[in-house]
Amino acid sequence: MMISKNLSVLNKLGLHARAAAKVVFLANKFRSNITLVKDDKRADARSIMKILMLSASKGSIIRIIIDGTDQNEAMASLEGLFQNKFDEEL
Repeated sequence: MMISKNLSVLNKLGLHARAAAKVVFLANKFRSNITLVKDDKRADARSIMKILMLSASKGSIIRIIIDGTDQNEAMASLEGLFQNKFDEEL
């Protein structure tokens, strides 16, 4: 059973290259399929180019959809990454 959650982009620079790379790195640790959705655009969490094409600036709401055996762990990890502003701000 797939899970999903809306997360806010909290860091100043939004979901730019460094932040997107952290999402990709994290997504690759899990077996589950992870999709990011902003407005009508969808991105595979393992594709930095697709994530960048979401154009998610600060304040954007990203819907995270995860389906797979380790989906709860994946969601917890991504949620932490978003809440910690991608470890970019103190």
